[in-house]
Amino acid sequence: MARLIIVSTFPSTADALVAKGVLDEAGIDSMVRSDNAGGMYPALAGADLLVRAEDAGRAREALEAIPPPPS
Repeated sequence: MARLIIVSTFPSTADALVAKGVLDEAGIDSMVRSDNAGGMYPALAGADLLVRAEDAGRAREALEAIPPPPS
């Protein structure tokens, strides 16, 4: 069983899913973990993006390439 670690935490599940898409494109398996009471409370907590420990370095590099949101 692979050990999973958090590579980033996002304010929303939607943001985490965008980042997951970046990792998917880079060929890095990942998963999003959040607890928002089954969708009833979307602002309850952020969302964690997890990858296998051995993929963490590559994942962080891929995530750094995401442009920041416009302000």
